[in-house]
Formats: sequence, C-alpha cells, structure tokens
Amino acid sequence: MSKKKAAKPVSKKAAKPAAKKAVKAAGSSSKSLLVENRVFKPSADFVKKARISSMAQYQKMHAESLKNPDKFFGREAKELSWSRPFKKVLDWKCPNAKWFVGGQLNVSVNCLDRHLDGPRKTKAAIIWEGEPGEKRVITYQQLHRDVCRFANVLKRHKVKKGDRVVIYMPMVPEAAVAMLACTRIGAMHSVVFGGFSAESIKDRVTDCGATMVITADGGYRRGAVVALKKNVDDALKGGDTPVKSVIVLRRTGQDVHIEEGRDYWWHRELEYVDAKCPAVAMDSEAPLFILYTSGSTGKPKGILHTTGGYLLHAYMTSKYVFDLRDDDVYWCTADIGWVTGHSYMVYGPLAMGATSLMYEGAPNWPENDRFWRIIEEYGVTVFYTAPTAIRAFMKWGDEWLKKHDLSSLRLLGTVGEPINPEAWMWYHNQVGGGRCPIVDTWWQTETGGHMITPIPGAIPTKPGTATLPFFGVDAAVVDDLGKEVGKDEQGKLVIRKPWPSMLRGIWGDKDRYQKTYWSDFKGWYFAGDGARRDKDGYFWIIGRIDDVLNVAGHRLGTAEVESALVSHAAVAEAAVVGRPDELKGQGVVCFVTVKEGVKTSRDLSEELKKHVRKVIGPVATPDEIRFAAALPKTRSGKIMRRLLKQIASGETLKGDTTTLEDINVIAALAAASGED
Repeated sequence: MSKKKAAKPVSKKAAKPAAKKAVKAAGSSSKSLLVENRVFKPSADFVKKARISSMAQYQKMHAESLKNPDKFFGREAKELSWSRPFKKVLDWKCPNAKWFVGGQLNVSVNCLDRHLDGPRKTKAAIIWEGEPGEKRVITYQQLHRDVCRFANVLKRHKVKKGDRVVIYMPMVPEAAVAMLACTRIGAMHSVVFGGFSAESIKDRVTDCGATMVITADGGYRRGAVVALKKNVDDALKGGDTPVKSVIVLRRTGQDVHIEEGRDYWWHRELEYVDAKCPAVAMDSEAPLFILYTSGSTGKPKGILHTTGGYLLHAYMTSKYVFDLRDDDVYWCTADIGWVTGHSYMVYGPLAMGATSLMYEGAPNWPENDRFWRIIEEYGVTVFYTAPTAIRAFMKWGDEWLKKHDLSSLRLLGTVGEPINPEAWMWYHNQVGGGRCPIVDTWWQTETGGHMITPIPGAIPTKPGTATLPFFGVDAAVVDDLGKEVGKDEQGKLVIRKPWPSMLRGIWGDKDRYQKTYWSDFKGWYFAGDGARRDKDGYFWIIGRIDDVLNVAGHRLGTAEVESALVSHAAVAEAAVVGRPDELKGQGVVCFVTVKEGVKTSRDLSEELKKHVRKVIGPVATPDEIRFAAALPKTRSGKIMRRLLKQIASGETLKGDTTTLEDINVIAALAAASGED
C-alpha cells in the first residue's frame, strides 16, 4: 500500500505541542475558558473520493434539509426498499412525529434481501472474532438464511407482530440474527447488555411485557466466562413475568439449568424449521425496538424507536458520516446492547451493504494490542470507538500500536461522550498516522443516530468538537429563556425541528416522554446536555448540564477541566465533579488516573493544580486531586459522575449502580482518604 501524506493543520499553531491558551472571562461568567486553535482539513485523497467533498456542498444540503425536509428526506428515502410508497414525508404535532406516512417497509428486507440480487450476495456481511480466537465470515446470503430460519423459530414459539422479545446475549453473530429475525416478523426487540444483572433483566422484561428471552449459556470477557443463562434464570424466578419461552444459544459449553417447557436450545429449535420466511410489511411508524437507558429517578426509560425514520437515519449517517464503500471493512467496537451497536453495527452498515466486523471480548485480552492486531489482520478501514477506550490505549502506551501495521485505516470515529483534545490528537497521530479524518459524533439513545458530526470530506475538524449538525438537525445553544447565547458562551443544547430517527416515546409512559424531553422549551427537544458554539459555529459539547460547576460566580464545564488535566504528560484519564463550598458555592474535585509507570504523590497533586491554573485560569484551580487506580464507569464506558459527586461530598452512596462495569472501583474510591 502506498504511503499517504499526513493531513496538515490549517493553523501554524498546530505544530506546538499543546496549542491551548487561557482566555479571561471577558465579563461573562458563562464564557468558555478553553480555546482550541488547531484545525485539520481532510486530505486531498479523501476529498477526491468523498460523497460530500466541500463545505459549500454540505451547507447547501443542510439548508435544503431544514427549509424543505419533505423534498430532501423524500429523495433520500427512495434509496430504501418500500413495499408500499409513503404518501407524506412528515406529520408533526409536537411532541409527536410521523415520518413517511402511509409507507410500508421491512427492516430485514432492507438489510438483507435487497442485497441478494447482485454481487453483495456472496460478500461478507459480518466478520466475527471470538475472544478465545474463533473466526467466522458470514455472507449476506448466509445471514439471510440464518435470519429466516430463526424468524421461523420465533413463529414456532407463537411470537407475532407487535410482541416484545428481550435479547440478552454475548457479542456473537447470533445476536444480530435475533434482532433481524424480530424485525422480519414485526416483533419488537429489547436488547439488554450482556453485562447487566438479573435485576436489570427482570425490570426490562416486566416493563415491556416480553414473552420471550433469547440468551446464551455464557459469553467470554477477559478470559472468564460470564454466566448469562444463570442471570436469566435468576431474573425469571418465581414465575411472575410474562415470559413463556427462553431460547438458549450454546456458546461456552458450560452446564446450565434447562427448565422443561420453558427453555429451548437454539441449535435444536433450528432442526424444526426451514429457511423460507416471508417478511412482514410494516407501517413506517410501526414500533421497531425498545432500548432502555438510565433515568434520573432510578427507573430505566424504555426509549421507543419506529421503523422507517429510524432506518433511514441509520442508513444516511452510515453513508455520509462514515462514507461507507463496498470495499470497506468497518468496525464499530460498541456492544450490541447499546444504541451504537443497534445503529452502527447492525442496521446502518447492513442497510448500506457494508461489511461489519464484530469482536466478542475485551480490548486488552490477552494483551493490550488486541484491537490493533484485529485491525491489521482484517484490514479494517473505518474504526469507530469511545473516548474512554482511546484514553485507555494512551495509558497502556504507544509500543502496543507500533507492533502492528494500521495503514489500512482511512477514517476514525468517536462516540459516547465528548473527547478531550489531547486524546483526539493522540488518536489522530498514533492510530490514524496523521492521515485519517476523525468524525467525533454527538448523539443519544433518544436521537437514534448522529446529530452533530463532521462530514469527513467536507468539514474541517478541530480536536474536541463534534463540529456541525447533520442533515435535518436544527441545533442551537440557548439560555434558560430559550434565547441563543453568544459566541463561546455555554448554554443548553436544543433541537428545534423533528428528525427522522427521533424517539417516539417512552414505553408505557406518555407523560414522562413529554415532561422529560419537551417541557423545558415549548416545541423544542432538550435532553440535558450543555454546549457552546465557537467563532466558526462549531458545537462543543460540555456534557450534562448537571455537570457544569458554578465556582465563585463562574460557570465551568467539567469537560474543560478534564481536558486540561489530561493534557499533562502524567495523566491518562480524569473526572471532575463539584462539592459544596461555603465560600465559592462549589469546589472543584478531580479524580485522576495516571499513566502506567507514573507514581502518585502530593508533589504531583500540586503540579496538576498548577497545570490546570496555567491552562485555564485561577478560577479553575482544583481544590482537591484524588488519585484513582480506575474510575467508575458504565459498561458502555461512560464515567458515572453522579457517584463521584456523592463520594466527593462525603455522602452515602445511593441510586442505581447496576450499570457499573466494576462495583469494586466505587468501593476503593469510597475507602480512599483523599489526596496522596
């Protein structure tokens, strides 16, 4: 493969190692204190092949998508396969949207059947690697057959259109098969992440009224076996759930309890069915899936997505944001239990006819270079992962990357939370070799797909910003009264127009849907995130509004302080929270994980305080640095700042902790005495 020239930053200041500078608050307590001057244009080689190849083209398309959504999305939707054409693009009565009214389609047909009449028939749909090392390549033809057979298993167990099916599985191709089989017959799926507890499964089964659970005997994680079937058994104890059947995939081969009349082996059920299953034509607004996300009350919210609009948005973003091509090997590292796994491992890439790579296990098993080995072995071209993972890679050290040839990569992406500029630069230079555009995507379970994101061939990028809105997304940053704030001022991020993949409600709770998302600003969507816009109109996500600190009358985004900390050579990761302070209102408490080989000390603590003061300004100086071997994270990689706030304030820990990756992390932090 020929060497590509590295993309050159527009700004001359990019050559400086950390081109951030502190600015004064300029008379406004909500002004951002961090300024990013590095700007990167996509390379000429990337632009030449990109679907959208200039800022002017992006701006023209975005303007049309807002001014004439019927024409814009009507044209885009014709790229999908419809069994009955839609009569109207949008019917909007806030907060209820109907997209592609009167149209009928089937998701599995769009992801599978329509690719079988040409060369994609024998193309790899899914490339899979298990954590122990097994490998499988499944073509579109094979995946279609597997989906049809399992759809017939569902029908054999009396699952019908409109029924709910809970899927609790490891990262194996059969998880995608189960999802697509549900869509084929019109059943709704609710995927529960394979790391969740029995209590979490029961809550979701009960809330959505699922009649079936699809699971496996177990899965692999860091060399250990996760007992999935046992968790399902514990969740269904007592028989007070609506579940009638449990289908069990044999994955690890361990002994599991099989309850007669309720539990059935996947492979044995396939013996009773054939590979022909006609797809059910579904109304565009028919429910597709329910995906639960954490709520402030402690009770998970069942986010409901429907068929036509969701599929189009997943398809369009895969096409324009990832710029997916027939020869790409695309890898989204998210678990199938998260919305990222839904939209960008299964539905978006398969609707595009792309090859989607799936890996079962941890990135550091058996060693810290597992991801880099996979990229080299399969020739991955598009790589989509989380900032948390990127910071872990940084902590483990560059030597793991240097063992592998990553030259196949042409595009990188991030998802899950704002990425700090230092991690962005490391990702750009060390993983992308300075040549790959980075699409830093902001979106939510509720939005269904990308909302603010670079279009890689058109929009110059800056480390740490998601840049500009996707098509159809009318985003703004406003104050509490709904007035747009000034340049670099922090405010609430709202969406002022409906978009195709927007959630259609909270399962079983219409009032909560209205109150949670549409009550702060009449007619506008607001889900709790804060942001600012810079001089170029780029959006900088500052995280949850609840995470903004008010220090002596100054509003500080926790992401800014975290970015300043991570820019220090000793720091791998940081989480910043506030605690009550009689003098300042809130004090700044920083939980810091250092890089491997770095020793923590009081001197290092003082050095980090001075570093933050230098990078941002005196108002941001941390009151306390707490060194931590690890930070409490959900299984999707998000830091649970709610728990850190309680620890920093000396409170008793309360609230739901079932989403934690490792409960021992919280125990260790709570037992720690503060600064070294």
